[in-house]
Amino acid sequence: MPIRKQNDVTRRRVLKGAAALGALPLAYPVRRASAEEAIGNYPAGVQGDSVFVGVTTPLTGPYSADGEDHLKGYQLAIEHLNGGGGLVGKIPTLNGKGVLGKKIVYKYADTQTQPNPAVQAQTQFITQNKAIMITGCVSSAEAIALEKLAQRYKVLNMVGCSGANETTGVDCQRYAFRSQPSAYMAARALAPVLGKQLGKNLKSVFLVPDYAYGHSVEHSTGEFTAKELGWKSLGSQVCPLGTTDYSSYLLNIANSGADVFINVAFGADAVASCKQAKQFGILEKMKMVVPNISAFQAKELGAEIMQGVYGTLDFWWTLAETNPMAKLFVDSFDAKFKYKPSWPAHIAYTQMIVWADAVERAKSFNPHLVIKALEEGHKLPLPLGDVWYRAQDHQEVRAVPVVVGNKPSEMRNPDDYFKVVGLTPGPEIMPPDFLGCKLPSL
Repeated sequence: MPIRKQNDVTRRRVLKGAAALGALPLAYPVRRASAEEAIGNYPAGVQGDSVFVGVTTPLTGPYSADGEDHLKGYQLAIEHLNGGGGLVGKIPTLNGKGVLGKKIVYKYADTQTQPNPAVQAQTQFITQNKAIMITGCVSSAEAIALEKLAQRYKVLNMVGCSGANETTGVDCQRYAFRSQPSAYMAARALAPVLGKQLGKNLKSVFLVPDYAYGHSVEHSTGEFTAKELGWKSLGSQVCPLGTTDYSSYLLNIANSGADVFINVAFGADAVASCKQAKQFGILEKMKMVVPNISAFQAKELGAEIMQGVYGTLDFWWTLAETNPMAKLFVDSFDAKFKYKPSWPAHIAYTQMIVWADAVERAKSFNPHLVIKALEEGHKLPLPLGDVWYRAQDHQEVRAVPVVVGNKPSEMRNPDDYFKVVGLTPGPEIMPPDFLGCKLPSL
């Protein structure tokens, strides 16, 4: 099987969308609706003493381990918002008595790491449970499908885990807000560290899952390693999501002559492909980079495989050693679930906090007013420092941790798989052209 060159279709799509966009205004006008105007599930969904939030996450399929962690983050956040604790006591607008005095109730559904079950479940939550907000996903395919669903039903969507550029790029939606760094942001944070630690003018080869996330990561990582480091991509092996046997792809990678193996696979796919790459001898003759490391990849592979591997994480628990807000989150999660939270839990927890704060500042569940509050650029002190949303594309401005895998001898405890070697501030890595985003009207 020949090695396919870097994804030119994705490149053309992103550049065309960005060029067509042109200059955007610094903010979007929001029509102020009357208190009782019907918008989505407002006001029907806020008539009682509680409000409903629909949660979807993969509990089966290749991303299920990340999905389990993701769900725990939602459960802890809702517990704290309803009863106090964790970060709630540090956010001035929140009092631990629900949101605007209403208790948060929720249901969750398994997406099976596929968009169709995610859309079916959230459609039911919106139409039958009158969800005032929907949230959750671990696949960008799920994220993009749910963004469009939220836009159609005019219900706010706090996007879960999604790294594709398209999520806040060409597929951005006015009712959706994404906190995870895009592939562009992760690549821009990662490239300088790779240059310093691995060197310049190297040859790379990619293993890419065949959907929006995989192609986004390949494109952005290839772009910044080429532009800033002089790395030459020898192409990529593109594989279906959920592949179990990577031998044909890895054989081509082993024979490519590359210096660096860039493994874009995620979740169970990342674990399987890394184990097989070890068996093929690839990890002995190439450095491995994982641009977006999945939640339990290191635990399932072990430090012997992950040592010296560079990548990015949305969040890593050792940030609690220097950030008091991170410590509050990590300690409260560890006390409840008996392990250190991984980054899907961090996304779930902080998205709930950001949403609750915006509702309180808007003094209403009216989605138009909540969107306006989120678009104002209000900064919240969270486990990564101050975070806020950019009005033009609804991408969160936040720091990105760059990590390297610890050697077994460097691990201070069983969870100490990574060392944070960089924490790039959000304003330094935001896409300047919004990656083709043109937000629809309300």
